[in-house]
Amino acid sequence: MLKAPIPNNENERLCAVQGLKLLDTATEERFDRITKKALERFSVPISTITLIDRDREWFKSVQGLPEREGPRDISFCGHALMSEVMLIIEDTLLDSRFADNPMVKSTPNIRFYAGKSLYEKESNMPVGVFCIKDYKPRKMSLDDINGFLDLAHEAEVEINRKK
Repeated sequence: MLKAPIPNNENERLCAVQGLKLLDTATEERFDRITKKALERFSVPISTITLIDRDREWFKSVQGLPEREGPRDISFCGHALMSEVMLIIEDTLLDSRFADNPMVKSTPNIRFYAGKSLYEKESNMPVGVFCIKDYKPRKMSLDDINGFLDLAHEAEVEINRKK
């Protein structure tokens, strides 16, 4: 298993995450609306809007998982954070970075992942990830990718919206 990478500018990135003032806050309909749309649009069991903290991934919105956070080092979103466009893993068992990942080998048994990094607009730092996950392998069509990127954009607008 390849642990999630840490960016060279991690301290500045963490300042941008903290500056959002979203970590460890209550769920909000404006975020849940997006993850619920993703479940319907892609017929997947899991969708999250994730903020990547120092040692954890924390879900501002989560559909399909009971937890609100997980370890950063084994997170798929920790990898997607570093991806400039988006990260798509059609079958986790066929990807050497993830085949022996605990989230693949045991609960929640992830076999498909798609994630897009979300940026804080002032610093242009990646602070989180919008993602979908499935228990079975799958492919995304160009239409799926475009729809996914639209929802990721909505998530990015919301994380940058000041209340």
